[in-house]
Order: sequence, then C-alpha cells, then structure tokens
Amino acid sequence: MLQLQIPIPVKFFCALIYSNEDIYLKTKLILQKKFGKIDFESQLIPFNFTDYYSKEMGECLYRRFISFKKLRLPCKFANIKLYCIKLEKLFSSKNSRKINIDPGYINESKLVLTTTKDFSHRIYLKKGIFAEITLSFINGKFSNWPTTFPDYRTDEYKNIFNIIREKYRNDIKDKYGKQNKPNK
Repeated sequence: MLQLQIPIPVKFFCALIYSNEDIYLKTKLILQKKFGKIDFESQLIPFNFTDYYSKEMGECLYRRFISFKKLRLPCKFANIKLYCIKLEKLFSSKNSRKINIDPGYINESKLVLTTTKDFSHRIYLKKGIFAEITLSFINGKFSNWPTTFPDYRTDEYKNIFNIIREKYRNDIKDKYGKQNKPNK
C-alpha cells in the first residue's frame, strides 16, 4: 500500500561570504531576528577557493557558517533563499553585493544548498530557486559528489558540518525521542 512520507524538519544554516565584518554582524543580527536563535557560528575562514566573487565583492573575502536552533521543513527553503537575496540587496552598493548568503540545510543524510543558478545536478523548487545535494552523509562521514564545490570538499568545512549535523541529531532526539524519527 502506498503511503506518503512527510519529511521531518531539517537543520537550517547559512553560508556567508563577505569582506567587511561590520556588514556580517549586521546581517547576522537581521537573520537572527527573522529566523530565531543562532546555535552555532563557525570561526572566520579565509575564502580563497575561487575568484568568482572577487570582481563584485573584493579580493580579501571571508566565510562563516551559522546555524539556527529552530528546525524547518525542507519545503520552506525557496522562500528562505528569496529572503536572503533581499537581504543581500539591502547591503549592496552600485549593483555589487557586499555579502553573499547561501541558505541550506542538513539532515541525517545530506547537506543541501539553495541557489538561483540552474545546472544538471540541481532541481527547481519555485520562483527561480533551485536546490542541490552538495554533500551526502554515507558510512559515517560527509561524501562529495563530482559537482561538490572545492571548499565544501575540505576537512575544515566537513568538520563544521559534522558539528551542525550533531546539533540537528540532538534537536531531533529532543523533539521526537530516541529513534531520531517522528512518532507515528
């Protein structure tokens, strides 16, 4: 017999790239007001894996990851990405972003990022927003896909994602009990 499976909530995080710490702090505050308590913030990481953002945002870029305590349903992420685009525009100057905000989520089995760019490995959500599985959690660790961004392949990033995933597992356990699954 066919039964539809409703997904359980996922761990919401944002990956941010910027050059100005003040803009990062303002953005973080706005995100916290919109989405609730931040339960993880990574260290400052130099972003030197690509020059894709250099022309628009400058040469000396940094990355941070933040995650939010409140779990969210996966179907909400197109709207979350649209909000983050509006926030990027708020801080932009002369059509150049000062901060890049990529929302995504982690659950037991994967890390998903949202984007405005279509490609062969991305699935359309709605309103010009796509999603991709950037990493899969297989055999106790995050594993790359051929399309995984170079920085997301690093142990440094994967260690951060393991911390966020463990927070997610604890949140699910607190909400649903020992099996890490919702009660039927």
